[in-house]
Amino acid sequence: MKGNERNIKLLVEYDGTDWHGWQIQPNAPTIQGELEAAILRVTGEPRRVTGSSRTDAGVHAAGQVCNFYTTSRIPTERIPYALNANLPPSIVVLQAEEVAPEFHARYDAVGKRYIYEIINRPLPSALRRRYSYHVARPLDLAAMHRAAAMLQGEHDFAAFQAAGSSVQNTVRNLSHLSVREVQPGRLLICVEGNGFLYNMVRILVGTLVWVGSGRLGPEAMPQILRSRDRSQAGPTAPPQGLCLEKVFYDRTYLDTGKTLR
Repeated sequence: MKGNERNIKLLVEYDGTDWHGWQIQPNAPTIQGELEAAILRVTGEPRRVTGSSRTDAGVHAAGQVCNFYTTSRIPTERIPYALNANLPPSIVVLQAEEVAPEFHARYDAVGKRYIYEIINRPLPSALRRRYSYHVARPLDLAAMHRAAAMLQGEHDFAAFQAAGSSVQNTVRNLSHLSVREVQPGRLLICVEGNGFLYNMVRILVGTLVWVGSGRLGPEAMPQILRSRDRSQAGPTAPPQGLCLEKVFYDRTYLDTGKTLR
């Protein structure tokens, strides 16, 4: 970072339906790519945007955090308006603030909250189809609650990681995992933790759905964790039900181990 540069932190909301995920790709439209193009148009500077989470294709965000450096003198409070004027309607910058030069949106994050929505009724939802997973078979919420409780805490989640990751340490701490029926036939699964493996949240959801449908018993969770075997867990739930809700940067999130909802 140069002496006359500012480090700008953005809070971003997006509908991921029509995008190939967060991370920039040479031949596909991405959230990062659109943000970088907007910054170039607004500031005249080609800048790399660093995101807190590399959400997959089809995954949404209500609270993605990213940062970039700029020598532009645009007032910080005007940056969201300037960027939004150059972004498609499915991507909105909600907030901008100048932060310390060393702030890094990804490496400084100490926890994240994801919400996954399931429509659990015989017929799908026309209104929620872009933001939910339709499960027609009735789900046993009590069994899902018991399974979720067994998955909370610090464990080796290798069995809940999709193939293709180069991560060596697969131990993560889930401070919160809950299943709630917020409306008849509409379920929200809330997952909070200090970090997540590749497709981990969607595999957790797929496993809980198997439990709810009777294909797995809640008591199988400890054995699945011990196995470290991906084939022992449930399927990967589809992307459209998943939303990055919030990224935590407060160290007390780790110190207390409690949900900050």
